[in-house]
Amino acid sequence: MDELRARTPVSVTKPELAVFVSGVASMGLEILAGRVVAPQYGSSIYTWGSIIAVFLAALSLGYYQGGKRAATRATNAQLVRLLLATAAYVAVLIFAGDLLLTAAATVPLPARFAPLPAVILLFGPPTYLLGFVSPYAAELSETEGIGEASGQVYAVGTVGSIVGAFGTTFLLVPALGIHQIELAFGLLLVGTALSLSAPAFRRRQVAASLVVALLLIASVASGSLGVSTGGQVVHHTQTPYQELEVTDLGDTRTLYLDGQRHSAMDKDDPNRHVFEYTRYFHMPYLLADDPDEIDRVLFIGGGGFTGPKRFVAEYDVTVDVAEIDPVVIDAAKQYFRVEESENLNIHEADGRRFLRETNHTYDAIILDAYKRDKVPFQMTTVEFMQLASNRLSEDGVVVSNLISAPSGPASQFYRAEYKTMAQVFPQVYAFPTAGGGVVQNIEVVATKDDEPISEDELQRRNEERDIGIDLSAEVRSYRNEERTGDVPVLQDDHAPVDSLLDPMMGQRYVVQESGENETESENQTQKASQLISVAVES
Repeated sequence: MDELRARTPVSVTKPELAVFVSGVASMGLEILAGRVVAPQYGSSIYTWGSIIAVFLAALSLGYYQGGKRAATRATNAQLVRLLLATAAYVAVLIFAGDLLLTAAATVPLPARFAPLPAVILLFGPPTYLLGFVSPYAAELSETEGIGEASGQVYAVGTVGSIVGAFGTTFLLVPALGIHQIELAFGLLLVGTALSLSAPAFRRRQVAASLVVALLLIASVASGSLGVSTGGQVVHHTQTPYQELEVTDLGDTRTLYLDGQRHSAMDKDDPNRHVFEYTRYFHMPYLLADDPDEIDRVLFIGGGGFTGPKRFVAEYDVTVDVAEIDPVVIDAAKQYFRVEESENLNIHEADGRRFLRETNHTYDAIILDAYKRDKVPFQMTTVEFMQLASNRLSEDGVVVSNLISAPSGPASQFYRAEYKTMAQVFPQVYAFPTAGGGVVQNIEVVATKDDEPISEDELQRRNEERDIGIDLSAEVRSYRNEERTGDVPVLQDDHAPVDSLLDPMMGQRYVVQESGENETESENQTQKASQLISVAVES
């Protein structure tokens, strides 16, 4: 027992050290789990609910089994085995996590329960093993009395969990990649196992520790190939909000956020619209009574800054961008040729808070902060739309870039947002970008005008106004009436965005690529032909 009760230089017993580290690792892995499964399942409330439930269930089962066995099996050597076994499974996560994630995705479950098999398979076993540590440590505690021993052990474990939560959230995730963080936790477990072996350092324990450490390092080395399905990886990191990856494929550079394509840039023509949906950002120039009076534009959500760059290059306007993620801003500047200037102001801020605090009035507000599975509900509600309306000029226009379907069960979010915007704005229009009933970008556009503008009128304005882009094809997707009786108005008090997004899970998201160069060239040729024809006739 003297060896079991040996104290470290900071007067922490070996069992307490094991409990503390198990708390750090379990909570750190729980936070990391959201980043691991997000590319496959998103970061919805269902994903996080699955993660929390699986970790609690695995820990509870470990506590229960450990408590039953503690009286006969609790030894210092057994704690070493548990820590090394957990570290070994972390090595499996690093090496084969993607394969396990893909395998779990084949389990046929309703969309909202789809993340469960993946979380169980990837994080259930290591969390279960860590659950044994606390009851074993309580049995080995030198504190007299079961209640006092249990209280002390769980207090130490909770402190470890707090350290793991803060350390992972504020230090590790912003600074390191997922595999590097997993490696850090694995090596922490191995190092703790070696500490528990001191001062005897039995040969078998040391050898096992070295083997597991080598497995961890080899797993990281084998996984860092630098190539993804989207092309050659130029940059990859974890931000405070999401996983960020920049890839090059041919002449196209693409920004991925949580595994989904978010923005793209033609490296030879940085201001070209690569994705079709970004062309609709110019719709205010058709809806405004006088496009020359559009002086100030706000983009909420930056990404690759496709819209802001094009607006600054094309028009005599001041563009403000509110982007909450500082790493996205840095990536845009470094990889997507974004430069701040007198006409382009970038603000690291939440979009709603920025709107609430700004003293500017905008002629167009373009909401580009939604993703397929992660929608900031506070920017979907009627209260937010009222705030946007208050910051708009009388001829102002709001463009909201949604990802949803125009019809069918997967259209619930789109129709709810349409209904919500119609509570604030007299006129609301919609422009699906991909056709059909598939999940796609849908641009919902709202104005303060009392009278609606018809599709024919928009086509006439497109022909007459020189706005630097031909939107005739985009105008043809015009819709100004939707069935909204079965969907709610989204409010700060009740905005069930996750349940509205639920029918989209498992459906393919279609992002149309723009043939802008071709279209504009053909349009210019057509207009030139018309001018020549008029000249000949006259």
